[in-house]
Amino acid sequence: MFGWVPGLQAISSYRREWLVKDIVAGIVLSTLLVPQGMAYAELAGLPPITGLYTSILCLLGYAVFGPSRILVLGPDSSLGPMIAATILPLAGADGDPKRAVALASMLAIMVAAIMILGAVAKLGFIADLISKPTMIGYMNGLALTILVGQLPKLFGFKVEGEGLIRETAGFVKGLVHGEAVAAAAAVGIAGIVLILVLQRWLPKLPAVLIMVVLAIASTTVFSLADHGVSLVGVLPKGFPPLTIPHVRLADLGPLFAGALGIALVSLADTISTASAFAARTGQEIDGNGEMIGIGAANLAAGLFQGFPVSTSGSRTAVAERSGAKTQLTGVTGAALIILMIVFVPGLFRNLPNPALAAVVITASLSLADIPGTARLWRQRKTEFLLSIVAFLGVCCPGSRSRSRCRFSMSSGEPGGPTTPNSDGWKGWRVITTCTPIRRLSSCQAW
Repeated sequence: MFGWVPGLQAISSYRREWLVKDIVAGIVLSTLLVPQGMAYAELAGLPPITGLYTSILCLLGYAVFGPSRILVLGPDSSLGPMIAATILPLAGADGDPKRAVALASMLAIMVAAIMILGAVAKLGFIADLISKPTMIGYMNGLALTILVGQLPKLFGFKVEGEGLIRETAGFVKGLVHGEAVAAAAAVGIAGIVLILVLQRWLPKLPAVLIMVVLAIASTTVFSLADHGVSLVGVLPKGFPPLTIPHVRLADLGPLFAGALGIALVSLADTISTASAFAARTGQEIDGNGEMIGIGAANLAAGLFQGFPVSTSGSRTAVAERSGAKTQLTGVTGAALIILMIVFVPGLFRNLPNPALAAVVITASLSLADIPGTARLWRQRKTEFLLSIVAFLGVCCPGSRSRSRCRFSMSSGEPGGPTTPNSDGWKGWRVITTCTPIRRLSSCQAW
């Protein structure tokens, strides 16, 4: 029974000293789940409140069936354009929100079915094909893209560009043209400094939570909203019932095609992120288990007016840095979101958005492994190049207009057969997965 339901195994082996850390990490995580969930729902062409429903249900579903202790699933920026590309043409020119939600929910259920069937077919072996150099490169690229993506928010303005190069250029252009808000930059930079100082010299204190509380207090004391600092604001109120999405028979074909692409991207992201974090914590990756966990998360979201989800590297990093030990962190975050949208939707209304950017940036700094990269350069030049390929795969420009590339390489099993690659280097095999995405007039195609 424990093998099929990892959540039960986690309960049986739970340690009392983990409880406070998991709850604190869940509180911190909830401050990110709310604004990001709403933003990614809008990116997918859906009402913002559906992002909160999705965040809640996928966290609970993965907590029961997911094998990773700290992996955080949820709405993802990389899936947003793919979801929009699938459902918006089907929703019609009038853009009926109810029909769009039903289509997105059915899309999530289809992704769940693909993942669960893939696990039954034992396709999770892809997890064994990701090597240490690939993990290092992937996490370095993830750290850089997360950091650059948050810089405009930290300084109180927005950029139009998508992807590392365009976002960097847009950020520099915004600074040169004086778009930065001084008060926002002060809040964001002060938040980064406070978190880093507390984590360095007072590691037992919940640094992120302390910063969030102080940031909310500073909004009232210094009237930050009057100085141009954007705030999270009041949340929508209410919670949906269990709903079976109703779609037309003619919609199933396009939805299934979209579900296949989303499942591939979600699996690649989840396996890469899970492998990297598992290497840091000493856990082993269960590829088939991860597929079941992703499937359960998507199924739960789809049955409660949600949409497809994937792993979030930034939110997983925040959870890890905040002291998360088990999936109780995600359960705590989900419970807090439920309480907020039902009873106190205005709880985080005074939280500055630059403070959220500070949390994400400090988390991204913990993802990078510069010493590991330097060690590869000194000791194994070929593996260093693999790390760079993985790094560039993450940093391909434009989440909306790029090819999402995943380059994976692993050593052959000891004693097992090995196949030389093109340069005769035995014992390694290369997996390259690309899902090209190009911009169309009103939607995305892949």
